[in-house]
Amino acid sequence: MNNYLVFDWGGTFLKYAVIDKKANIIEKDKVPTPQPTDNNEADRKDFFKVIDDIVAGYKERVDGIAISMPGMIDINRGYTMTAGWLKYLTGMYLVDYMSTRYGLRVAVQNDGKCAALAEYWKGSLSDVKNGAVMVLGTAVGGGIIINGQLYSGTHYSAGEYSFMILDAMNRYEFGATWGSYGAKGLIKEVCTLTGDDPEVLDGIKLFERAEKGEKEVLKGLKNYTDILAVGLYNLNILLDLDKIAVGGGISKQPLLMEYIKKSIEDFDKNNPLRSFDDYIPQPNVVVTKFNNDANLIGALFNYNSIYKEFGRFRKK
Repeated sequence: MNNYLVFDWGGTFLKYAVIDKKANIIEKDKVPTPQPTDNNEADRKDFFKVIDDIVAGYKERVDGIAISMPGMIDINRGYTMTAGWLKYLTGMYLVDYMSTRYGLRVAVQNDGKCAALAEYWKGSLSDVKNGAVMVLGTAVGGGIIINGQLYSGTHYSAGEYSFMILDAMNRYEFGATWGSYGAKGLIKEVCTLTGDDPEVLDGIKLFERAEKGEKEVLKGLKNYTDILAVGLYNLNILLDLDKIAVGGGISKQPLLMEYIKKSIEDFDKNNPLRSFDDYIPQPNVVVTKFNNDANLIGALFNYNSIYKEFGRFRKK
């Protein structure tokens, strides 16, 4: 068949799709994610009741199951060291559990790393050797490609940008972390200047006002991208990348990318180190190609990298 059931488990929705070996999405859908309570055992049972219903509808039509999910994942053991918001899935030998439950091969990988794999396979990073993806979601996730290979790190935490500290003076505050500068971080930054309620203002309304030239909204946007530029600069200096692809829902806004590039240029021009060395590589930032489908496509790439069911992948 060479068709696969691919999941993207997020904190709000469980997305799923049937995808063929060429990364063509044949069909896809989503259901609400069962939310965690204080009873992990009961939550886990509720979660897999939902997954059972989905798998039952596709089991005879697919060759395997690929999963993208939050957390630090040991893909060699199929073990969830952490599971992000889906805390009831922490500490599971997930691959063994699901393979036994459904009678299919299963592979699992962190969602940010899946996004990087998708972009490297057929997306914005397909022409590079060294690159990274930064996903602006609830927090800030991503993945890193080094010498044409996904870099996971010793503890599978490579690419967990949310844990990085961008403000040393306030290092014990959540606001000092890169994770606080996801999409909600932009809204908070703007609301600080406009007086809007951050629980009411959403990204669509924010960018509508920005496009109209509202001064305080644009100032808040620039403050936000200035902070992102510091993180992108640090990432690029550390790894010397060909490209960094920015994804997440708000990345589809052309104005955001315009401001990110302007913030990078401003920082590059005013970098105090230029008085010592004029050669400081500037991050080459692009938009991801697959956006909301990246985790699905990257999960399939990860599946085949483990089982090699349909040969070596060809890049686009």
